Amino acid sequence: MDEIKSVAIVGGTHGNEFSGIYLLRQWEQQPQRIQRQSFSTSTLFANPPSYEANKRYLDSDLNRQFSLADLDNIELANYEQSRAKAINAFLGPKGNAKTDLIIDLHNTTSNMGPSLILLQSDDFNKKMGAYVMQNMPEAVIVYEDQCPVEEQLFLCSITQQGVIVEIGPQPQSVLRQDVLDQMEKMTLLILDFIDAYNSNTLPALNNYSAYRYKETLSLPTNEQGERIGMVHQHVQDNDFVALKSGDPIFKLFSGEEIYWHGEYEAYPHFINEAAYYDNNLAMSMAEKFTVVL
Repeated sequence: MDEIKSVAIVGGTHGNEFSGIYLLRQWEQQPQRIQRQSFSTSTLFANPPSYEANKRYLDSDLNRQFSLADLDNIELANYEQSRAKAINAFLGPKGNAKTDLIIDLHNTTSNMGPSLILLQSDDFNKKMGAYVMQNMPEAVIVYEDQCPVEEQLFLCSITQQGVIVEIGPQPQSVLRQDVLDQMEKMTLLILDFIDAYNSNTLPALNNYSAYRYKETLSLPTNEQGERIGMVHQHVQDNDFVALKSGDPIFKLFSGEEIYWHGEYEAYPHFINEAAYYDNNLAMSMAEKFTVVL
């Protein structure tokens, strides 16, 4: 892969995920913390109006507006759809971006700990995951490489390389020091990795365990679309803990339990994420695998 020459750190893609927003403010006051020798680093506050409104978004989820078709569709013109086009013009355009890599900072209400979400499984991303893991053993690496990056909807898919730093648990519209500190540590490690990659000074890196996204499960609903159950306490807060066939995953308000009967050993994450309730999403499922360098 070509040398990374420009990196953009994005915060506030969702206005009620505060850690990235407050880190941007700190880094704007002390830009030397995010500058590295071999590339330039800029920051972008993605969605200030949603922050002012203390909401995830005003009209639609900004982090789902970056398909090539949607970016080209001038009829998609609500606030976030328009903002996506402006960000794409500023950092991109997608497919021929002037920026080489985006780090998009997010919080989750789920108990995911410090998670790094990678959109590609090329040599660069595999080594990034290894570098972060070796310097931050509490980190979790998740690959969402189920489709080419050009087909991804996320903001960080504007650039040739893009990653999501996802730290939780943190309630919406709240700051937690441990979560903010983990977000800063992971972000600075990514910057250190890029600098070492560019200068061919990476240390020896080891194979490591990671997770690959498989599917998303919905909360149980009736024919009218009303929720009739909730995430089972057996699963709640146990992000990245293996689920085996026959384990309970939902508890219905009637008292009945629903069990996992998948054909693979599943590792749930984004469990009971508050932001996903508008879509009745309960959790994402992943398989565990070994990344071989």
